[in-house]
Amino acid sequence: MIRNFEPRLYQQTILATAVEKNTLVVLPTGMGKTNIFLMLAAHRLGHYPSSKVLFIGPTRPLIEQYFNVFREHFEISESEMSVFTGMVTPEKRAELWKKSRIIFSTPQGLENDIISSRINLGEVCLLGVDEAHRAVGDYSYVFVAKQFMKLSRFPRIIALTASPGSDMDKIQEVCRNLFIEDIEVRTDEDPDVRPYIQEIQIDWVKVDLPGVFADIQKFLMSFLRERFERLKKIGVLKRADVRFVSRSDLLQLQAELRSKIAQGEKDFTVWNAISLLAEAMKIYHALELLETQGIAALHKYFEKLVSESRTKKTKAIKSIMCDSNFKTAMIKARILYEDKVEHPKLIELQNIIDAEIKKSKNVKIMVFNQYRDNALDIVGKLNTIPDVNAKIFVGQQKKGETGLSQKEQKHMLDEFRNGMFNVLVATSIGEEGLDIPKVDLVVFYEPIPSAIRSIQRRGRTGRQEKGRVIILMVKGTRDEAYKWVAHHKEKKMYRNLAALRKKMGFSLHEKKSEPVTKFVEDKIKIFADYREKASGVIKELAENGITVVLETLNSADYILSSRCGIEAKTVEDFVDSIIDGRLLEQAKQLKNNFERPVIVIEGSQDVYSVRNVHHNAILGMMATIAVSYGIPIVQTKSFKETAALLQIIARREQQETGKDFNIHADRKPSTLKEQQEYVVSSLPGINLTLSKPLLKHFKSVKSIVNATEKELQEVGKIGPQKAKVIKEVVEGEYKDN
Repeated sequence: MIRNFEPRLYQQTILATAVEKNTLVVLPTGMGKTNIFLMLAAHRLGHYPSSKVLFIGPTRPLIEQYFNVFREHFEISESEMSVFTGMVTPEKRAELWKKSRIIFSTPQGLENDIISSRINLGEVCLLGVDEAHRAVGDYSYVFVAKQFMKLSRFPRIIALTASPGSDMDKIQEVCRNLFIEDIEVRTDEDPDVRPYIQEIQIDWVKVDLPGVFADIQKFLMSFLRERFERLKKIGVLKRADVRFVSRSDLLQLQAELRSKIAQGEKDFTVWNAISLLAEAMKIYHALELLETQGIAALHKYFEKLVSESRTKKTKAIKSIMCDSNFKTAMIKARILYEDKVEHPKLIELQNIIDAEIKKSKNVKIMVFNQYRDNALDIVGKLNTIPDVNAKIFVGQQKKGETGLSQKEQKHMLDEFRNGMFNVLVATSIGEEGLDIPKVDLVVFYEPIPSAIRSIQRRGRTGRQEKGRVIILMVKGTRDEAYKWVAHHKEKKMYRNLAALRKKMGFSLHEKKSEPVTKFVEDKIKIFADYREKASGVIKELAENGITVVLETLNSADYILSSRCGIEAKTVEDFVDSIIDGRLLEQAKQLKNNFERPVIVIEGSQDVYSVRNVHHNAILGMMATIAVSYGIPIVQTKSFKETAALLQIIARREQQETGKDFNIHADRKPSTLKEQQEYVVSSLPGINLTLSKPLLKHFKSVKSIVNATEKELQEVGKIGPQKAKVIKEVVEGEYKDN
């Protein structure tokens, strides 16, 4: 099934493992991970010809690269391959799924399709996961992989990455989440890979921090030392020498304090410490911008803080604005900005690019920079150099920032690949998996303390011939520290992978011979509002085999039957909605639209202590909802408990009223048939399921309305009591009182 491709020995060796087991493949960038997936896809489709292959990757440009490789090398009609992205409507994806054998998809839209049962993972025999290090926490990869292993008749997963990270816990989490049974690791030094590795020359270019920068640095450091001493005094910061407090130390302290608050500990010391840490984090960021980026980036950040101080009332931002060290640093930064003082790294970068262009105008150069604003400044400065044509490559637009759509990203990469400009200045979006051949030089504007990102940045060069990497570094700053952090993390990553493979013997999950859940249409059905997707409830329902239909709902968060609507709130949101007045309006909407409304409050916190609201106000609102509106309030401890409750209610409701129901208040019928069913289903005791046999029997709405009680009882499930109530509603006099 493969054409115009000769596999390398290490690719065949890795394939042999991947054929037998779910495998994590860790391979240097440019070493043909795509081709291993290509060969495994051919093998699986050869063994299971009536099944499908699914590949997921984080971005549209990345999955389109895989699509293009398959189009070139796979013996299959292009009409049998499809690309799924957010640009393709759910209905179109469902249609394409039916006729495609190989699907390339971003994971987020696919997640919705799985939840809504638009696609059948039972038909898939191979799941390929690129940039597999992302499979942690609540990222969509985790849900897709779990559903695949549960539903597929013939499951096999191959996970691909250049670097899964240095942290053993994270590597193990990736392996658990992707059901990995074996690991295949290759480095530049392995004998079967070495012949194919192009040499990459790495040069560190060191610059000094100018005295005017060091002057601002001194005031920012004084600010931080003062906050750290205060944190130390109240017993929050334990480190003996506050000079060596890192960002990770601050983040860990923040997490610990938030955990205490979540558990109900809210004394003054905790709140004071949180405020001090918030101040420290903001100034720590300012210090990083000064040392590693430049005055333009620092000045813009200071302006943002000043703007926040005018619009936000937080104690931290007010305290920063009143601090004399901060004020002095801000004034000095403004003077340097107005004088157009440049960071020495920016000057050095311009010299490097100028020298490279003078050697050859056909050279291709990538410059990586952490920050979008600074990347824009770099592009502007580089474009002043003769024969340099630089463009910025960033992610999708954020509020008040420059951004590129995925279509624009693809177009720009094509232009760079075809030599239409010669310098690509990229933020982190350019690090992952992009196929940009013949990049002659990669420049790191700053070292980064991440093994994954360092490996990915270097991997942009040296793919087809010798490559070069230049890393700019300011002596005596965090640049220098980050250099060694990344170095040690990378070494640790390979040690951990080797240890993990040896230790695991490797079975993180139990294999199954049959899928746990068959793909069937006749399941419990729940309509859910799109906005609830982040809560965890929807995924839990899908895990439990419920058909979840995602809609934009106006009067409930979940609709479980033609008569039952649920408004779900966390404890915090419940109290917030009392404060801002939303709750009464939502309760009114529930009561008006559903015969059996319910409000669910989710969370283990004490509802009377999450906000500064008197407990009588909360009790009064609960009494109004329960007595005046007749809406029961149920409390659950977690999203899992909420999902279980919804499932139980939905099952009971749909046993009584049927699974075939519409959502009256939220989606109006459009066809004549739907309108007729809608009208009849609104009669007492009649749902969508019963409206159909009534219409079939009487042929029209008018005939149903005119029918006698005896004639109504000729239709199954319409007894004397139900017929009597219908006639009372149809014939009873309307009284406006």
